[in-house]
Amino acid sequence: MKADSRNLQPADDVIKGWEKTELAKILIVDDDSAVQLTIRLLLERAGHSVVTASDGRNGLAQFESGDFDLLFLDIFMPGMDGFETMRLVHQHKPLTPIVVISGRPMSSDSGPDFLTMAMKLGAISQLQKPFKPAELLAAVAGCLEAAKRLSASSRPAGGVASSP
Repeated sequence: MKADSRNLQPADDVIKGWEKTELAKILIVDDDSAVQLTIRLLLERAGHSVVTASDGRNGLAQFESGDFDLLFLDIFMPGMDGFETMRLVHQHKPLTPIVVISGRPMSSDSGPDFLTMAMKLGAISQLQKPFKPAELLAAVAGCLEAAKRLSASSRPAGGVASSP
């Protein structure tokens, strides 16, 4: 991912102005090390714990061995792509929010819109590369808030169950 310095705001400025979200453990799965590093730095500066993986298979192994609150997932990777990884993640832990990312055009006459397709298959949010730090942090905050609401609504009414 090549940064265009004319459109970028310093990450510290974005983070200082950003409402603090609950700290989360986040997995980034992307075959582009520059994208991994960019996302990782932004999230760590915001106080989150971050783990990275360079492809779908490694990402799935990391996911199964950790307790992640959020997953960033590139759609196009060698080996296991993002669609297959997302399917297997949802089988293992269906309520984990996923943000799909891609550098391919969102809509073109030559093919389908893969980000929209991933949203229909269960991703909570999408980011088109290159993205701005504020867009990334807003996606994280939105996904964590949505996950919190889903988790609260899936608990039994009345709180703790009593035994007979």
